[in-house]
Amino acid sequence: MPFTLHIVGSKSLGGAERFALRLVSALAERGAPLALVARQGSEVVGQTPAGVPLHESPMKTVWDPLSKLALSRLLKRLRPDLAQTYMGRATRLTRLPSGRRPVHVARLGGYYKLDGYRHAHAWIGNTKGLCDYMVQGGLPAERVFHIYNFIDPPPAVTPATVTAARRELGIPDDALLLMTAGRFVEVKGQCHLLDAFARLPREIGGRPLWLVMVGDGLLRPALEAQAATLGIAPRIAWTGWRTDPAPYFEMADLVVFPSLENETLGNVILEAWVHDKPLVTAAFRGAREIVHADEDALMVPCADAPALADAIRHALADPAAAQAMAACGRARVLREFSRDAIVDQYLALYGRLLGV
Repeated sequence: MPFTLHIVGSKSLGGAERFALRLVSALAERGAPLALVARQGSEVVGQTPAGVPLHESPMKTVWDPLSKLALSRLLKRLRPDLAQTYMGRATRLTRLPSGRRPVHVARLGGYYKLDGYRHAHAWIGNTKGLCDYMVQGGLPAERVFHIYNFIDPPPAVTPATVTAARRELGIPDDALLLMTAGRFVEVKGQCHLLDAFARLPREIGGRPLWLVMVGDGLLRPALEAQAATLGIAPRIAWTGWRTDPAPYFEMADLVVFPSLENETLGNVILEAWVHDKPLVTAAFRGAREIVHADEDALMVPCADAPALADAIRHALADPAAAQAMAACGRARVLREFSRDAIVDQYLALYGRLLGV
């Protein structure tokens, strides 16, 4: 198998970084020779899977000549057959000459400006829409490849762990729980979820209705202020950023994902399905590509709080139908978005690009 080097220049963990860690772990389990390059002192360093060789590199800014030099020297020393970069910083700092080896593959997880990616030799998009965007932006179609993300089966979570997490957050034992996860940034649309939550009754079927917000980010103060203004703050639990969100998915009665149109894929959709949880999602472009509306999730227009509230109310009113949709979602994860299926596609692509 070819030796691949996976380069992540981010400081903190997000969807792209978590996927990079999952992928290198999965490739290593297949016996593929590889190594991970992470930004010095980043959260990625602390989450590197056991047994995966790790190298740290400054990657301070995309323009820093010393960072570029350090990464260049590392690439020359390690001599990979293929270097796969994630996000803009790692891609901009990685400069490889044209030729058979090493091949530079840039993986995009968003609709970024393409100027910082054009020097790569090939590109991977995690949705078909993103691949279309790259081709329309002038990248050669024969070097643009579509591979979805995969999601691992969730770690086992005991009922005692879930109970402890609920009590830590101050959630009543009989509460009915909505849950969402993600960075607190504009594209995630959490402000519309708060508006929708304020439109729902305080109790449903005699059970208090609560919302669990898993994540953190620059918008947290604004979201907390919005919740206070709406009078819903006492029924919202803010967990902060969690590297393992499994207990919070497990405690949820319904997962809600209110992202806006610019959301590319939306890993929370896959996470809800793999946890066998009913899902209400906004109809952003990634959701339109992977969700079968009314079969594996309820889907509503983006930025539409009344519609979001109605869908939540509908899902909670018919738990059996909601759980049937969750089962359909879980079946699709196992069939279409499993680790084995996606890793097979990556290994096939590496062989194709390297002519082996």
